[in-house]
Amino acid sequence: MNPAGFPAPFDRFIAIDWSGARGVYDGVAVAECRAGAAGPALLPPPSGRRWTRTAVADWIAAEAEGTDRMLVGIDCAFSLPFVTAAGYLPQGGGARDLWALVDRVAAGAPDFLGADFARHADYTADFWHRGPRPAGWVEPHRETEMACRRDGLGAPDSPFKQFGPKTVGPGALAGMRVLHHLCARLDGRLAVWPFELVEAHPVVMVEIFPRLSWRRAGRTASAKVRDRADLDAALARLGSGPAVAADPLTDHATDALIAAAGLRGAAGEPESWAPPGLTAATARTEGWIFGVRG
Repeated sequence: MNPAGFPAPFDRFIAIDWSGARGVYDGVAVAECRAGAAGPALLPPPSGRRWTRTAVADWIAAEAEGTDRMLVGIDCAFSLPFVTAAGYLPQGGGARDLWALVDRVAAGAPDFLGADFARHADYTADFWHRGPRPAGWVEPHRETEMACRRDGLGAPDSPFKQFGPKTVGPGALAGMRVLHHLCARLDGRLAVWPFELVEAHPVVMVEIFPRLSWRRAGRTASAKVRDRADLDAALARLGSGPAVAADPLTDHATDALIAAAGLRGAAGEPESWAPPGLTAATARTEGWIFGVRG
């Protein structure tokens, strides 16, 4: 099934390693590949010493004014498991409705922080906030997270888990606020896959999982990469030139760099846009990690 269609070629491939942290944080990194085989470049923040979620949203909106077509991947869950989240919405609601709800509930938090949604009285009981697993709490997963397991790509945490070293929950909620914002700001110029048809939009955004790019580059170890030689060897196995980035390399930077190259490769594969495991219902509600087959 192909709920999104095969899009026109892209000129630029941007990968964003993400963070849902509160306050001052260093977890966001942005890397870009151009069409062809040149290596990815790590992009400096427009101002200051670190990227913020607000700076990323503003940068995407500004770059969308150009003539190049951009495929932008963010390392965060674009939705929640709908076995639970469907209960937050009117009957028939989808991911866009969830983004609007998260943004409305968390609207008082700066820099697109979304974690306050998980603490709201109407929703907090569904989230695991800290400490031992709550009695009776069953960890819900999206279909694409289960597909990651079937494809041997690891076991992503549920977005309903809000703490821990592998947590994706706060980043997911922050990402949903950014998606809601950019869809309004770039009305008609942005498509978010697989929730809508991808045609000749100037900007297409997809959910990414850097580990998928590392695996395709032949690295099976789970340890983070901070070594330039290891990174460039992995990039070469993806058909990419070496990275353009200043030392020292952080694991956030290397994840963004490998993901940009991986995004460029996956974009040319029809199965990336029509994974066997993706149904129309899942495409409308939970979304899918780009490049996961399922």
